[in-house]
Amino acid sequence: MLLQIVTHNPQMLGTIVKNTPPWVWGLLAGLIALGISQARERSASLARTAIMPVAMTVFSLWGLFTAFGNSAQLAGVAGAWLAAAATVFVLVARIPQRGRYDAGTRIFTLPGSFVPLALILAIFVTRYAINVELALDPRLAADSQFALACAALYGALSGIFTGRAAGLWRLTGERSAAAPVLAQ
Repeated sequence: MLLQIVTHNPQMLGTIVKNTPPWVWGLLAGLIALGISQARERSASLARTAIMPVAMTVFSLWGLFTAFGNSAQLAGVAGAWLAAAATVFVLVARIPQRGRYDAGTRIFTLPGSFVPLALILAIFVTRYAINVELALDPRLAADSQFALACAALYGALSGIFTGRAAGLWRLTGERSAAAPVLAQ
């Protein structure tokens, strides 16, 4: 439905944006700031590198359960989310991550990247679009194809975040504790 609005009735987008609660735009601003902060080289502890994947997974699950939590198909939706998250996690975790890990200080030095910003925005836009679709047609919450597609998308995005983190954490065990690790 949202795609039909964009292509056939774009003036309605202004109404949709105008009726969006102000806190949503504040959340978007904060998420953009978080994503932009990842675009410059930085240092982070192992615990700190876990914060974003955990936060984005929680945001993903929050979107899923607020949209479909009262649905009779919740178990299937949760299963689709889990299957997509696990599959994408396994694939992405195998990709070598750039960065260095200093075992002595237990600190990562991470290159800047706009990938986290793109992923953050993908989750936000997914959640926003799903909520608009459900506001326009609440019956979609009971549509199994819609629900499973949304769950798979949320799960895939979470799998990317956690898979990238797992690939990074792998740097901690690739060399002896005395030598910093550099991944190309």
